[in-house]
Amino acid sequence: SCLQLGLERFHGVCILGFNSAEWFIADIGAILAGGFAVGIYTTNSPEACHYVAENCSANVLVVENNKQLQKILEIQHKLPHLKAIIQYGEELKEKRPNLYSWSEFMDLGKDVPDTQLREIIESQKPNQCCTLIYTSGTTGQPKGVMLSHDNLTWTAAAAGRFIMLTDAKEKQELVVSYLPLSHIAAQMSDIWSAMTFGVQVFFAQPDALKGTLVDTLREVRPTAFLGVPRVWEKMEEKMKSIGAKSSALRRKVASWAKGVGLQTNLKRMNGYSEVPVNFRLARHLVYKKVRKAIGLDRCTKCYTGAAPITRETLEFFLSLNIPVFELYGMSESSGPHTISLPHSFKLTSCGKEVTGCRTLIHKPDGNGNGEICFSGRHIFMGYLNMEEKTKEAIDEDGWLHSGDLGKHDKDGFLYITGRIKELIITAGGENIPPVPIEDAVKDAVPIISNAMLVGDKAKFLAMLLTLKCTVDVETGEPGDDLTPEAVEYCQKLGSKATKVSEIISSKDKAIYAAIQKGISAVNEGAVSNAQKVQKWVLLEKDFSVFGGELGPTMKLKRPVVAQKYQDQIAQFYADAEPPA
Repeated sequence: SCLQLGLERFHGVCILGFNSAEWFIADIGAILAGGFAVGIYTTNSPEACHYVAENCSANVLVVENNKQLQKILEIQHKLPHLKAIIQYGEELKEKRPNLYSWSEFMDLGKDVPDTQLREIIESQKPNQCCTLIYTSGTTGQPKGVMLSHDNLTWTAAAAGRFIMLTDAKEKQELVVSYLPLSHIAAQMSDIWSAMTFGVQVFFAQPDALKGTLVDTLREVRPTAFLGVPRVWEKMEEKMKSIGAKSSALRRKVASWAKGVGLQTNLKRMNGYSEVPVNFRLARHLVYKKVRKAIGLDRCTKCYTGAAPITRETLEFFLSLNIPVFELYGMSESSGPHTISLPHSFKLTSCGKEVTGCRTLIHKPDGNGNGEICFSGRHIFMGYLNMEEKTKEAIDEDGWLHSGDLGKHDKDGFLYITGRIKELIITAGGENIPPVPIEDAVKDAVPIISNAMLVGDKAKFLAMLLTLKCTVDVETGEPGDDLTPEAVEYCQKLGSKATKVSEIISSKDKAIYAAIQKGISAVNEGAVSNAQKVQKWVLLEKDFSVFGGELGPTMKLKRPVVAQKYQDQIAQFYADAEPPA
């Protein structure tokens, strides 16, 4: 059907919609027909859609519904290569030239002889590009990461073997597809690895990340599950709020079981294999029930990636006997580079290199911290039409420079310590990675949802803070009401607040004191005075994809936040001297 529409070699087929069978079919069809498969984030504005479609000279656009179609119709006149639009998720509301329903699209290919398609497939080579992943640039325009057939097939097989996915001929693995397929993580796990090992794929509801994911997990009971940190954090929050409502006895039993679970699993991590009696009892009384409640009772491979996860969240799940394994990589490495395994993992490490992948720590400092560089068959071809940017990413020796800072421990486990671009360099010349300090503050003050450290080129560090609040299920916009957990926390401190605005407008004494106490405790453990948080401010609204502060995988977009809250940041430094 793509060929019938006139898809030309190395031109894009852009797909704009939530995960579905049609998404997979359009993606693979585009590749076999000699085009590029190109995912577009459903949250993109019409302008952002235009940038991608124009950049890859798209001949065909596949959209899910009328809402996404409208974005394309708005920019259609600026896409000279566009030949057709296909809508798959709902009936067409209007007839237009070159606009097809999914079934009409499927019928188009009936008259194209198989020989024509076979010829095109035969002419393709493993080292040619077949997929573009647009990196959501936190700065500047997104870059089209060119992945070859070999990048995808080699990585899918290597990573799948590494985590010991079972081939369907022996035992059926099951996964739920819900993370955005325009992102490498979901594409590698849901399409390419799944195809390599014959994994059965179930599609979640489009509102999965707004709360229905757990229902799908309970229905499917997957054997492997990949979540971004925000997914694990949301599960943790939900489980804690349910726990808070249960009887005193139940809470006591749960608390005992979590203590046993954490201790046993930490010992297991360090090589002890014996299973104590109390652990077996706790598994029977608590862990099995918890796993069943969230649909992970058959899941032996729980993974997290795409952004940093806090130690607190990892320990929470570990205490319930759900080890969550971290993996690390980037679009430019076709997804994974290092992966943690059940018999080989350490808390807060991203694991070890997938077999066939190599790591170089570039220009390490005294502590062994340097830029993480990758090599292997998973390294991308380059950025589409961006030779200069490609040369910045891949050096003459073929090492891909990740832009991440990290180190290996004595056992070869990789730890990420920050991003080079994220480093705050104070007026005094101290290099400060913000994430550990932000995590420590979130850990110390449970009511805090997001924390962002500022202080680049300034005399001292300050912090923007947001509170845990409810989110509009439809739009994803954060509201003013505190979460039940947060309200409970306020009550414990003797505050009657139920809204963010109440706390800020009255400068709620109890809450402000508690936040200051938490920050002071974090400062106690600071490496140096330069790493202490001297001032902070509460923002009216939590960060969100809706507000633009978070990217599609819930990564903090620091430049956006700095721009949006520049007045509050300027206020920190309006008085020349830091507070005593």
